[in-house]
Amino acid sequence: MEHLPSVRHLRHLIALADHAHFGHAAEACFVTQSTLSASIKELESLLEAPLVDRTTRHVVLTPLGIETVERARKIIGEFEELTRAVRATRKPLCGTLRMGAIPTISPYLLPRVLPDLRRAYGQLKLYLVEDQTARLVEALNDGKLDVLLLALPYDCGAVETHVLFEDPLVVGLHADHPLARSKRIAPEKLADDLLLLKDGHCLRDHALSACRIADRRNTEGFEATSLPTLVQMVDNGLGTTLLPELAVEAGVLQGTSLVTRPLQSDVSARKIGLVWRHGTGRNAEFRLLANELLKLCRPAAKP
Repeated sequence: MEHLPSVRHLRHLIALADHAHFGHAAEACFVTQSTLSASIKELESLLEAPLVDRTTRHVVLTPLGIETVERARKIIGEFEELTRAVRATRKPLCGTLRMGAIPTISPYLLPRVLPDLRRAYGQLKLYLVEDQTARLVEALNDGKLDVLLLALPYDCGAVETHVLFEDPLVVGLHADHPLARSKRIAPEKLADDLLLLKDGHCLRDHALSACRIADRRNTEGFEATSLPTLVQMVDNGLGTTLLPELAVEAGVLQGTSLVTRPLQSDVSARKIGLVWRHGTGRNAEFRLLANELLKLCRPAAKP
């Protein structure tokens, strides 16, 4: 019978790749350095190939070692997925759930829905990670996150998507701005002083699409890293912006002199949806979560 590497071997190799230091990797795995070192040597013996270059002062993986780590991450992810899928069949929405959410949704929606969700599913242990869409999608595909709360459309690869509701984009501008007298504002009137979030935030792409603007590289230096910062820039008379109605309803304009006006555009809304890996064994559980979130956020949602 062929001797195969164990999950322990693979976890030790991944930790070594992540920390690039035997001592730090051993601490992360809660083992001694000698134990981890012996585990790596045993793995190399089983595979009959060198994975770590020990001739340097620093830990350097061989090309084969790098490839092995990538495969090991996928294997560990499948093992974890298997465990969670089996446990999920016992009772829905119990145990650990790792959710990623973008910063233009998380602080404005989750405080409204999570308390009721926790009361309904007391055994659910929800871990939240807030980051930009691209990094969250990467973490989802790597198995580091289970489900994402995103603004769509966005190319996430091989995923399942459940749209919760549409979130219109509205024009945010100072009450003294000339356009504040308009009932609706055409996108072309915003081209000269439109302020955006920095590149990497999907709200930036949705705003550009709503305004039918291909690119805004010339705004560098006048871009914000968060919605509250963007609001303050507009409140100081630096320009106009587009804001998600979700954030406006949650009070992002509180304490400012900003007003909002509808945008006269046929693509003036983003879709808020739940996203998870295609083919996961927890598909039914995530659909249940999506339906629960839909019920909880429906009062403030618009069709």
